[in-house]
Amino acid sequence: MERVATGTEHVSPEILDYVISHSTPPDAVLDELRKETARRFPDWAVLQIGREQGTFMALLSQVIAPRRAVEVGTFTGYSSICLARGLAPGGSLLCCDVNADWTSLAREYWQKAGLADMIELRLGPAAETLRSLPADASLDLAFIDADKTGYATYWDEIVPRTRAGGIILVDNTFLHGRIFDDDPDPDARAIRDFNEHALADDRVELAMLSVGDGLIFARKK
Repeated sequence: MERVATGTEHVSPEILDYVISHSTPPDAVLDELRKETARRFPDWAVLQIGREQGTFMALLSQVIAPRRAVEVGTFTGYSSICLARGLAPGGSLLCCDVNADWTSLAREYWQKAGLADMIELRLGPAAETLRSLPADASLDLAFIDADKTGYATYWDEIVPRTRAGGIILVDNTFLHGRIFDDDPDPDARAIRDFNEHALADDRVELAMLSVGDGLIFARKK
């Protein structure tokens, strides 16, 4: 089985292989996107979520059937395809990113997946994009997977805009185990602080999952 680093160092290779082989596999579009990402952006392919996480997020989105969803940090589009496939009829996914090169590949594959009409990409600082959204609590689903020092800001903009019962997912909450270092680097310290920030937020109830590189699953009260 082809191995791609996805931040699953906390899981043995045998368990990861077993999990992947006993989950519904990605379809041809997602497989092709993973390979094309590795070809075009070999130094950055690690930013793509793993197959098993993509399957989990796609199933979750299908259960929720969101009408309004937001993704902060799109990279080449793998996670956005997974989320958009669960949108309710007439639903939309807003993707926030700053990298035109990476997201140009995402646009290609949104077209191939037949999802381009359901996804809006806004290039620019995500905090500004989020602040420009209506203040009413109308988001059904959100996914945060961008610059680590911005997580708390994104969270604080998203939570009040999420409806009661809405779901917020936050990726890389282990940051490859670096959050446990005695003297963490700035990104690891930001994630460690963010994890405490989210846990203390009484507007949500949450579970820390050992999916991928750590995944917060939060439900707005």
